[in-house]
Amino acid sequence: MPRSKEKSPDKQKLADRKADQFVFKSKLTGPISDLSMLRRSLLLAEVSMISYLSIEECNIAAGKLGFTDGKFFNTRGAQAYWFFNEWDSVVVCRGTEPHEWGDIQADINALTAVAETVGKVHRGFKAEVDRVWPHLEKALEENDKPLWFCGHSLGGAMATICASRANLSHIPKETEELYTYGSPRVGCGRYINHVQFPHFRWVNNNDIVTRVPPTWLGYRHGGAEFYIDSTGKLRDVKGWKRTKDRLQGFFSTLMRFRIDYLSDHSMLDYIDHIFQLCRAEEKAP
Repeated sequence: MPRSKEKSPDKQKLADRKADQFVFKSKLTGPISDLSMLRRSLLLAEVSMISYLSIEECNIAAGKLGFTDGKFFNTRGAQAYWFFNEWDSVVVCRGTEPHEWGDIQADINALTAVAETVGKVHRGFKAEVDRVWPHLEKALEENDKPLWFCGHSLGGAMATICASRANLSHIPKETEELYTYGSPRVGCGRYINHVQFPHFRWVNNNDIVTRVPPTWLGYRHGGAEFYIDSTGKLRDVKGWKRTKDRLQGFFSTLMRFRIDYLSDHSMLDYIDHIFQLCRAEEKAP
């Protein structure tokens, strides 16, 4: 018999999956603020993940996570969801799900920066937000619940810009917190520090997207970094220790025939690592 060409679940793109294929690790039964930081990170990581699904499957998955309603915004390819329930509102920006370096290059395509409020912001990221923000902002005029932002990859960059704009907008609620996963650098230091709000920025070991655009072009990261090391632990390592840890991660995954720079960018990998961190926190005396 001919071998089936159907992809195994671990190689199947998120956009092709069904909500019922996932075992979700989060389920809201109260306000997001009642959760620990790690549990909030896990919830919003799963929200960032389901944004890659089709609209129908995404809405089903959002219900499984505890959101009772939602709206989808799509303007010339720039996409975002607004999910809400009786306690909270969450805006998630949809990025791209890269499987090759070429996909990542397409996301980081425009290296030049333009002025926005203060300083410089990535032209390509700003253009994406410019398309979807007017519609999102209008919808958020009716929001009276705490407002959270999240996103993965390009979606993380978009969510960062949207969270900043929310605090400068006329909408009734400012940004409660921002959670990004595998986000590239968004703008210069003046830009990322102009509007202040809690930003939890997750970086998975060798995730290459978090290293672009380069710092020599003036780009900087904002927020508090949460770095997952080569063993899945949460560590504050810089300089040569960070380089050493990345090399350890690279060679350990190479022996399993994986390309660390790409696999570490997977939203599923972020979720698995953060879930294990949650379990360890909850088992601690």
